[in-house]
Amino acid sequence: MATPLSPQSGSPLSALKTIAVVGLGTMGTGITEVLAKAGREVIGIDISETQTARTVAALEAATARAVERGRLTEQERAGVLARVRTSTDLRAAADADLVIEVAPESYEVKHQIFRELDGIVRPETILATGTNALSVTRLAADSARPERVLGLHFFNPAQAMKLVEVVSSVLTAPQAVAAVTDLAIELGKEPVAVGDRPGFVADGLLFGYLNQAAAMYEARYASREDIDAAMRLGCGLPMGPLALLDLIGVDTARTVLDAMYAESRDRLHAPAPILKQLSEAGLTGRKAGRGFYTYEAPGSAAVVPDALTPAADGARVAGRPVRSVGVAGSGTMASGIAEVFAKAGYDVVLAARSDEKAQTAKARIGKSLARSVDKGRLTAEAAAQTLERITPAGSYEAFADVDLAVEAVAEDLEVKRQLFQALDKVCKPGAVLATTTSSLPVVACARATSRPQDVIGMHFFNPAPAMKLVEVVRTVLTADDVHATVREVCAKVRKHAVDCGDRAGFIVNALLFPYLNNAVKMVQEHYATLDDIDAAMKLGGGYPMGPFELLDVVGLDVSLAIEKVLHREFRDPGLAPAPLLEHLVAAGCLGRKTGRGFREYARR
Repeated sequence: MATPLSPQSGSPLSALKTIAVVGLGTMGTGITEVLAKAGREVIGIDISETQTARTVAALEAATARAVERGRLTEQERAGVLARVRTSTDLRAAADADLVIEVAPESYEVKHQIFRELDGIVRPETILATGTNALSVTRLAADSARPERVLGLHFFNPAQAMKLVEVVSSVLTAPQAVAAVTDLAIELGKEPVAVGDRPGFVADGLLFGYLNQAAAMYEARYASREDIDAAMRLGCGLPMGPLALLDLIGVDTARTVLDAMYAESRDRLHAPAPILKQLSEAGLTGRKAGRGFYTYEAPGSAAVVPDALTPAADGARVAGRPVRSVGVAGSGTMASGIAEVFAKAGYDVVLAARSDEKAQTAKARIGKSLARSVDKGRLTAEAAAQTLERITPAGSYEAFADVDLAVEAVAEDLEVKRQLFQALDKVCKPGAVLATTTSSLPVVACARATSRPQDVIGMHFFNPAPAMKLVEVVRTVLTADDVHATVREVCAKVRKHAVDCGDRAGFIVNALLFPYLNNAVKMVQEHYATLDDIDAAMKLGGGYPMGPFELLDVVGLDVSLAIEKVLHREFRDPGLAPAPLLEHLVAAGCLGRKTGRGFREYARR
């Protein structure tokens, strides 16, 4: 079980003064810099003289930049550089208090290093592996000092990422854990103690998600650009999953997933075949200059166009003219979408089941616009003009002349079918009919009409005025000019449209909710606490919210419903909702809206 760590009163803070780092790739170099800046004597060891020279050059460049930015003085820089020495001989680690191994993810390589270290270092020296995929217990058991072996998993880039997972095996001595925990805190990191299983907490959740994204791309469900944009804009992630796979290394991801699958036998962890294909072709990501994307040069972050780069929009067919928009619904999403269209200059009919509901929805938009004025994002005149463009109506008959009708009613297929039957009768020929469903089949809405070619999915994200993403969902019946119309409208309302097919979850929910479900399973199995998992994903994965924070915001009932839809669609046992999620929903613990979900909240 993971537990947050704090300095131990029984371990001297200065115990680990001299530290050897074995393996000077990107991670080893980053760890070396972190240690030297924190005042430790560091011995960088690598079998390649070229690599040791690169580490020294990287450290010189990084500290020079720090001086330019006022973060280090010249004297401090000189001290940092003086504290680092490099070697190609493992015997240089003889005087180390701690050895951190960050060699390639191979049992054979790591076992060889640990065996040699057993005959070199002092009996009290701690041996730490930086693995994120291999068994720490297996490595410890092969050592002459298993009680002094543990995992110390930094995240890339080590200089910036705050999370450090401290991994104990059943053989690890508590004193060793305490000593490296204190060190991590002194380095300015936030250590979390975890048990020994592949992926630990952060990567255990992250790599399943990355694998699903690779499989989605391999199935040609969506382009690499659209998958990455969807997760950045729909979830607030710093990088899309395919770009992140290229950064991590496609070969590394495959190794981690192989280890996870060997333990879990969960198909969601079985590496997508494309990871094997790219790895074996040497297309391992940024470090090779090509992976899912093509880069300017090996090691470069600059993406360059290639044969898979989408053509410019000029190649698309022309869309239908749209001057007026109808929005069906009276909830938060309907109000938000109406606001988006009105701000962009469209005349909007906001229709609900009664005049009162429609007026209430328009009043909600007025309050939203007033907040924008108060924050200086909108002038009072622009807010007034926006509100004037919105006409509330208590009947869908008011949609007779709209060019685009967007439904934003309850996420219930029968309710939506009935609404589309009504829209089919009242909307003029050639009007585009769009559903904002996040999980239901768009084609079922289309088949409720006599014009399925005019029906498309247009999935906005909540809150619609702020969120930039719209998933544009074509069915097998959707006309090309209808698709073009919605793409053009998205551009006019300043939203980023991504294309996807009509299957459960589209892009974002199909990738997001299995990740959330796996987090619930981790708690259910008592592997880690809510707080540790949330901290790990925010600090180690760059997520704006931890999975349990997000589940409580979305609503556990909504989350469970989406999980069930995904499980029904894909029939994968790994997508079955976690029993703990089902139990909480059955108990009425639905998240913030009820005052209790995974956590408790003060009632308003």
